[in-house]
Amino acid sequence: MFGQGRLRGGRGQAEREFKVEVEAIGRVRHKNLVRLLGYCAEGAHRMLVYEYVNNGNLEQWLHGDVGPYSPLTWEIRMNIILGTAKGLTYLHECLEPKVSDFGLAKLIGSERSYITTRVMGTFGYVAPEYASTGMLNERSDVYSFGILIMEIITGRNPVDYSRPPGEVNLVDWLKTMVSNRNSEGVLDPKLHEKPSSRALKRTLLVALRCVDPNAQKRPKMGHVVHMLEADDFPFRDERRGGREHGRSHRDSMKDRVVEKRITEPGDSSGYESSVQTDRSLLRKQETDEER
Repeated sequence: MFGQGRLRGGRGQAEREFKVEVEAIGRVRHKNLVRLLGYCAEGAHRMLVYEYVNNGNLEQWLHGDVGPYSPLTWEIRMNIILGTAKGLTYLHECLEPKVSDFGLAKLIGSERSYITTRVMGTFGYVAPEYASTGMLNERSDVYSFGILIMEIITGRNPVDYSRPPGEVNLVDWLKTMVSNRNSEGVLDPKLHEKPSSRALKRTLLVALRCVDPNAQKRPKMGHVVHMLEADDFPFRDERRGGREHGRSHRDSMKDRVVEKRITEPGDSSGYESSVQTDRSLLRKQETDEER
């Protein structure tokens, strides 16, 4: 597997950055991360050489011509999701210095929690705050991972202009389906055997938490792994712990109004997600408070 990039402008600084980044990436050793074997540098060309990974890539298996039923069973998809989560957890929490995976990654210095860079990344996977400000941190990766979960569950691309207007954006469509209590309707139609309702709701909840518009409310990747592996999750405590103090009553009420149950009527599993409620409901709540 090869990756190639051309340096543009400021060659001296870019050359130093390239060597530092290659050295950092070259130290990565994790079963869920492709290993960097070496690199080539000639003129303005830079080529990274990775270990060969056979069996194609995820995009081919999700969106390629695989017949009426996908060979990616629910179990295989969950293994892919969990393995990816563990790889990102290693990058975020176990590797020094920290690396954020956007193309040839920029290193995050210990004195800063984010870096500012020209916006890069694949369309549809980029976190909104990164797209608007160019400020990139670990929470940006969490957002992209949430999109990946949705793509694996649904078999849909993050943005697909061939679909009806209400289904072009994967995040918006999935939130609408969940709000309408139609979680099973989001499953990839090529999935031959459907998962249990509990397993589906747990995975959807993790995805929705990861793509929260508020970057600070997104879980860290280590907690994502915990949520994917555990039978139940302390969402309320983890999400709000230490944050209620000093917040206005209205802000606290908004958090509670914005949270909607992902469970179907009569289901007692109690999973919750940060799916946005109808604006009319939120406005009504604000009006009642003002009175």
